[in-house]
Amino acid sequence: METIKAYFALTKPRVIELLLVAAIPAMLQANRGTVDLWLVLGTLVGGWMGAGAANTFNMVADYDIDQKMGRTRARPLVRHTVTKTRATIFAWVLLVASVLWLGVVCNSWLASLFILLTNWFYVFVYTKWLKRRTWQNVIWGGAAGCMPVLVGWAAVRDNVHDGSPDFWWQAVVLFMIIFFWTPPHTWALAMKYKDDYARANVPMLPVVASAQETTRQIVIYSWITVATSLVLVPAASWIYLAAAVLSGAAFLVMATRLHNGVVRGEDVKPLKLFILSNNYLAVLFLGLSVDAVLGWPTLAEILL
Repeated sequence: METIKAYFALTKPRVIELLLVAAIPAMLQANRGTVDLWLVLGTLVGGWMGAGAANTFNMVADYDIDQKMGRTRARPLVRHTVTKTRATIFAWVLLVASVLWLGVVCNSWLASLFILLTNWFYVFVYTKWLKRRTWQNVIWGGAAGCMPVLVGWAAVRDNVHDGSPDFWWQAVVLFMIIFFWTPPHTWALAMKYKDDYARANVPMLPVVASAQETTRQIVIYSWITVATSLVLVPAASWIYLAAAVLSGAAFLVMATRLHNGVVRGEDVKPLKLFILSNNYLAVLFLGLSVDAVLGWPTLAEILL
């Protein structure tokens, strides 16, 4: 049982939960008003295996720095519960299974291609290059975490044959929402574990810049995130609009409070913003999911 738990931990299940939360609304919005439950579940299974592969490859590549950081010392490779060789084999098995599952079972080789691209980008571009060389690591590296929306969109559109437009611009907007959301989300956590990153020589923004500059960047990216979320409003109804405005306002208020607290020299708690950022994305995507399932006329259809 301990071995099973160790292999499960290699996949970073809590991270995968967030990735799947991003894929579901994309799949529902890709074919508004119609829910193919089996396709959704099948894509989530394939996506889970693909994300698990990427996270396992990441742990293998980060083995050296994980030993130096307090928050990662409980990971299976650091504790020697699983060897690097076996972890690598496990990752390859998951990746191959994911590609075949999405291509054969879910009938979307485009989704499979996105899974391969995600793994390549997350491991070689982010983990082995950006993460250790520049404070902009999570800005560009965050693109890997945006890919589930493209996987979900591809899986649905490859199985819709009614001649309706694919509206890939909506998938791109969802991609960009997560892209801009990732930096403030990650930097808030990095502020808490600044010393850990410094000890491992990982140049996260809080390590190489002042707290004031870090929170200033957090505010900037938070505003861009909320603004980007509003781009999707014409393609949805008032339900998504309400979710985007209310959750976005809460996100901006918390980010601004964190920055103002740092400017005033107060003892701030960045983890509050980290937690709220998760809730922001959950509320935003829940609103879109409900909106898409109901399939009410979009604001664009009503106004035009």
